[in-house]
Amino acid sequence: MPTGTHPPLQRDASQPLAGQLADRYAQRIRERLLLPGARLPSVRDCARQHGVSPHTVVAAYDQLQAAGLLEARRQRGFFVRDTRPAPQRAARTPAATAPRQVPMDATALIRGMFEADAARSPGLGTLPADWLDPALLQSALRRLREDDGDGLQLGYGDPSGDARLRAALSHRLADLGIHAGPAQILTTHGATHALDLLIRTHLQPGDAVLVDDPGWAILFARLTQAGIRLLPVPRGANGPDLDVLATLAAAHAPRAYLTVSVLHNPTGHSLNLADAHRLLRLADEHDFTIVEDDSYGFLAPEHSPRLAALDGLRRVTYVGGFSKVLTPAWRVGFLAAAPERLAAVTDTKLLDGLTSSPVLERAVALCLEQGRLRRHAQRLRERLAAARQRVAALAAAQGFGWAAPLEGLFGWLDVGVDTERLAQPLLDAGWLVAPGALFSATRRPGSLMRLNMATSQDPAFWRELRACVDAMRGH
Repeated sequence: MPTGTHPPLQRDASQPLAGQLADRYAQRIRERLLLPGARLPSVRDCARQHGVSPHTVVAAYDQLQAAGLLEARRQRGFFVRDTRPAPQRAARTPAATAPRQVPMDATALIRGMFEADAARSPGLGTLPADWLDPALLQSALRRLREDDGDGLQLGYGDPSGDARLRAALSHRLADLGIHAGPAQILTTHGATHALDLLIRTHLQPGDAVLVDDPGWAILFARLTQAGIRLLPVPRGANGPDLDVLATLAAAHAPRAYLTVSVLHNPTGHSLNLADAHRLLRLADEHDFTIVEDDSYGFLAPEHSPRLAALDGLRRVTYVGGFSKVLTPAWRVGFLAAAPERLAAVTDTKLLDGLTSSPVLERAVALCLEQGRLRRHAQRLRERLAAARQRVAALAAAQGFGWAAPLEGLFGWLDVGVDTERLAQPLLDAGWLVAPGALFSATRRPGSLMRLNMATSQDPAFWRELRACVDAMRGH
């Protein structure tokens, strides 16, 4: 019999059960809900989950292999095939050989952001819409219409970004201990665009770059597409393993370390002062720069240390944005850097798209100038603190623990079974989760998954999670 977590196959339908099962998996593969390299359930597990015979599962998997969607690996099981063309090899051959990674497919995470129902998406990467403040946005747009004396809507705007926004950002950064005048700040189409500009400006195919592992799948994908060699730095409950980082830096001479120092995605960890100082010493010793992504900075405690503050923007380039707290619809981000690095990035921005939106940038400036964004962020921090307490209680009631202390928007949950396999029965039951393999630079399977504190508060999800884990264990 089925486990109860999958909608049943139709035994009285004209299509055979094997065809129905094959179609179900084929749809997930084509919609990128199952990524290249994902392992399907074993024949026995799949038969138990769907209440069919092993012969039916074998027939379904045979159909998927014939369609070019699956491949069988001897003594390992069935895996989703990567049907994309192989990337061209970089012309440059580095002196030191670092492990090359299979390109990370971030489509599932992006699709989840754009299409997911927040109420049924414990793995969501953003705050749900009902946590945002539309009155704040409307007020800024109203003031913009009343005060558009300089014709913002009639021109390209300054390639460096709206002057009022850069001035407001300079004040915001000063509150964090980062001293950057408006001339050291460049606005972008969101924090992701800022990271992309830095990659395209300062890195070349064949360069080695240190990255957090787990880390952000979209960043892995962008680096890999640019021909960059990833050097994964393990990140756990206590932050990045700086001993491993030092070994990698000595062996591979990386050009940069791209990291989230505050409210890391997905673990939620924030770097402490001692580790921040040691990291900066390693950067000096091995001559690499640091890109500090502070996308979740508005959700962090105000005293959280930033690498850019300790370094004075000497080796550190600081990246931030507003979509996590204002609205994803306003694609406004920025970076702050030393003048000699900023000039080249500004040229890349000009070639990329001339400039960024002066209208949206002025609206964000008004949110900052009024102080309403600061108050909104404080309310979000308080609401998230209450959500974390509730989610922690729900997890404990079902016997689950966390791989890192709960901070910020995300929690790094340990469920004790392979979460890439677990995601499939949960999806059948209507719950979209983010398995740990999505955040691994090497697509390493494991028992961890990222949960969003704002969208994981439904007790029904935790009951379903417990049932699916028990079913996988054969309980």
